Amino acid sequence: MLKTYDEVLKVTNDLVNIESIVNTEGEIDISTTLAKTIANLPYFQKHSDYVFTSQTVDDEIERYNVFAFVRGTKESSAKTVVLMGHTDTVGIDDYNSLKEKACFPNNLQEALKNEKLPPLVKEHLESNEWLFGRGTLDMKSGVASNFYLLKYYSEHPEELKGNIVFFAECDEEDSSHGVLSGLNDLKQLRDEYGFEYEALINSDFVAPRYEGDENRYIYKGSVGKLLPSFYITGAESHVGSSFEGLDPNYIAAELTRQIAYNPELCDKSLGETPMPPVTLKQTDFKETYTVQTALASYVYYNFFVQSWSPKDVLDKLKNQAEIAFNNVVENLNNHYKRYCEISEQEYTKLPWETRVLFYEELEQSIISQAGESYKEHMKKFKENLLANKELDVRMFSARVVEETWKWAKDKSPAIILFYSSLYSPRVEVTGKNQKEKNLLIALDYAIEKVQPHYNKPIVQRNYFPYICDMSCVAINDDEDSIQSVINNNPSWGTKHFVDYKAIRDINIPAINIGPYGYDAHNRYERTELKYTMEIMPNLTKLVIDKLLGS
Repeated sequence: MLKTYDEVLKVTNDLVNIESIVNTEGEIDISTTLAKTIANLPYFQKHSDYVFTSQTVDDEIERYNVFAFVRGTKESSAKTVVLMGHTDTVGIDDYNSLKEKACFPNNLQEALKNEKLPPLVKEHLESNEWLFGRGTLDMKSGVASNFYLLKYYSEHPEELKGNIVFFAECDEEDSSHGVLSGLNDLKQLRDEYGFEYEALINSDFVAPRYEGDENRYIYKGSVGKLLPSFYITGAESHVGSSFEGLDPNYIAAELTRQIAYNPELCDKSLGETPMPPVTLKQTDFKETYTVQTALASYVYYNFFVQSWSPKDVLDKLKNQAEIAFNNVVENLNNHYKRYCEISEQEYTKLPWETRVLFYEELEQSIISQAGESYKEHMKKFKENLLANKELDVRMFSARVVEETWKWAKDKSPAIILFYSSLYSPRVEVTGKNQKEKNLLIALDYAIEKVQPHYNKPIVQRNYFPYICDMSCVAINDDEDSIQSVINNNPSWGTKHFVDYKAIRDINIPAINIGPYGYDAHNRYERTELKYTMEIMPNLTKLVIDKLLGS
């Protein structure tokens, strides 16, 4: 076991002290500082071209990834392991009056002692076995561990058979511009130096899965994430004649009741079950108060996948939307029938019928009727819409669907299903090829060697349960599934684009060995010192050495 504790802790504190909130200039600051620190190491003073920063591409702001690599001298080998971690963090507003201390662990911990804290937080704070502060867990301590290993191998290249690449990426917390841009650099390194990527070890945080869970998890892959979105059109009416129209908010409410928290939409795979979908936004498009019902509503949901493809999800959600729409028609008729009874009016069945369309279906039907005039109009519309910097990709997509709907000849109420954001592919390492088998063997070996030095169980699981950039270095979906994402994303090629071919080209087996702690994205964010500063880097080193035959 290497004595890593003090150095990894020092680097962690140095990185945490830099406020690198995503989408701020702090992302530049931390990348610049990290690159300079690496460049000042003796090995990189001799090999200055082995460390560099690389600006993200197709990005709306300036920020950079940091790359560095060590070429082993024990024996010439093309085998290469990538160590990846992100340098950005979420914001610090949740610290309230302690915002100025959020990035200074010692000061923060002293200040927290004066607050009334939840029992477990108080216990951890008083034990001096945990490090508090923004980024201590998610995930600057992971980057610090990777830095330690980079420095170690740069001082001992004679121990290294093969190569390691250090990759500190920006923008993990928003749109993954960092890792997606970094694919180009990984490819360039591969082509220029002949690197053969055996595995990627990510260092994102791990946490208890349930109350009382003492396991420290290593994940062999990650869940995928989709953002299925629904543009819902109704038939407007005056509130004094409400049954003459169909309120799209009523449809949206039933759609959410049908989809949100629905365990039937959990993609259980390899014995593990992700969280069900949940609503992330639900709104209509009325800008001011009127006594007219809304013309359209918009709702989107988080959706985790482990084995289902994006096409599978579209099919399943179209079925759920049809169920919801059927329920709306039935319930509304029942309400109207009862209203007619108590108001002594004659009941006539309402005219509404279930109608659910994929965005691709809607657009193709319009193209078949309007042809080039529609295409030219939408091209100009999207170009003009890009000028509105306040629109994120999700609202941009909704506005595109709204404009597309104007061209539809059939304006009867409908639910339009589409994707409005990044698809993060599902990743799994099951031993389906030799590289995966080698990685699993190396992981088993590392845990066996380290477990006697730690009193909590180190346990393997298949899917990292949160979103992480492992999803952007490997892909299991076939071309048809990816095409379904492209065809059903209204912002594709304008506000949004992902080079899935680049992911398929790199396609590195990926695992996550990360810091352990609690309350990531929370004012009590903290990491356990012994596991994070000592156990984690040693586990990672043993996996590297076993994989490369060092």
